[in-house]
Amino acid sequence: MGRNTRKRRTPLAAKVVAGAAALAVGGGGLVWANFHASAHEEGPAHHRTRSAAAQVATIDCPDVGQQLSGVPDRARGEVDSELATMDSQITEAYQRLATTRRAQAGDPQFVQNTILGPLKDRRKAIIDRIQLEIDRAGGRADDNLDQLAGCQGRPAEQPQNGDGQDGGGQDGGGQDGGQNQDDNGNGAAGPVADDFIDINDVEPNSRDSENGLAANGDGGSTGTFTTDCGVNENNLFNSDNLIAAPGVDNGAHHVHDYVGNQDNDAFSSDEDLANADTSCRNQGDRSTYYWPVLRLQDGTEEFDANELGGGAEGNVGRILKPAQAELKFVGNQQGDVVAMPKFLRIITGDAKSFTNGDANANSSWSCTGFEDRQVTDKYPLCPEGSQVVRTSNFQSCWDGQNIDSANHRDHMAFVQEDGGCPNGFQAIPQLQVRLVYDIPTPTVENGQVRNPYAVDSFPEQLHKPITDHNDFINVMDEDLMNEVVDCINSGEDCQ
Repeated sequence: MGRNTRKRRTPLAAKVVAGAAALAVGGGGLVWANFHASAHEEGPAHHRTRSAAAQVATIDCPDVGQQLSGVPDRARGEVDSELATMDSQITEAYQRLATTRRAQAGDPQFVQNTILGPLKDRRKAIIDRIQLEIDRAGGRADDNLDQLAGCQGRPAEQPQNGDGQDGGGQDGGGQDGGQNQDDNGNGAAGPVADDFIDINDVEPNSRDSENGLAANGDGGSTGTFTTDCGVNENNLFNSDNLIAAPGVDNGAHHVHDYVGNQDNDAFSSDEDLANADTSCRNQGDRSTYYWPVLRLQDGTEEFDANELGGGAEGNVGRILKPAQAELKFVGNQQGDVVAMPKFLRIITGDAKSFTNGDANANSSWSCTGFEDRQVTDKYPLCPEGSQVVRTSNFQSCWDGQNIDSANHRDHMAFVQEDGGCPNGFQAIPQLQVRLVYDIPTPTVENGQVRNPYAVDSFPEQLHKPITDHNDFINVMDEDLMNEVVDCINSGEDCQ
């Protein structure tokens, strides 16, 4: 499929974003909005019921993009652009939610009438356009997409300051425009104390091998190929997503670290990627490897403190580069692997897992020295001398035909329980990304967390650890890809 070749006019750090000040609340970024909700209302299965006295609403919208299939190639660009607009609508609705607490307290129908109702109408208009674009391109749009237009406000974990002590309660310092006591003093919509867990409280070997988190095993193709692409020493950051939102500035609404390919933004064509410089030691690897940055919410104003994608959308604090970024390709338990096609795109994990549910969640958090203990929906608190570890093991079964798909998932699959690929899919080298960080351990006391670290996220996803994700575009030259396959299939360890 074709790629938009229009280039970004100015880098993220240099842009002046109109309206950023209107998005900043309580000293930086978007803060949470209290929301009276039933004590029996629950989120996804991995969240517990919260008390009615300390509920917080976020915007929960069906993910239209995940429901799309069979979109003709020539409609993909238009559809991706429409989906990106839909993401922006959710961001704007969340911003409205986060800045109207007094109005919400005075009118129980305010959220529905002023935020969710208009949002549904705007989403319905976009869905209609998506259906029209698919039909015009010779496809057949799903008539049921209209059912995905409506969103809801739902509670999310948010302990009050002091948990009932003076200053807590529904309005504990959270008046419009003032410092909100519900944001742990971070000026950001999460994380909260309940998002963290002492690594010693995680059961060893409790994480099973679903979604490819197990290594390649002892059978089949047992070799490995490691590529060294650094830890983003070149400071390549942006809030684009070339895979999910090509041609859309700030399509991710959060900032990514990039290693490997050095010409990676929303407007990069396949030709741009093929001709770009690379940070990889092996110059035949121009692949792009990118993931949302981690930040330490310590009050630091980063270069993007007032930018969309950064502080203006609740991603605040000091960006933390990995101390190590290990990129390794491994084999398949059942047999040999075949070469990846050039420009194959893979997204693993789900940036919207907090509202989408955990079906596509594929992050794993741990600490060095404790990596037999893995957790998906909590950030680990590591003991002194131990470092935070993020792991993503990618889908490694390819449909043999497509470098991408309408929802950016259907052309790839995880291995089955026996380690083999589903019918019609071929085993390719599995990318495993292991990121290690030196992070001061946050302090959790009285239901509050101080100086937390958090993954960048869409504003309404509240910096939940389960939203961690990782992206890859294969831009290895043919000789190097053949070397990767040969090393893995022959059982060698190469780099």
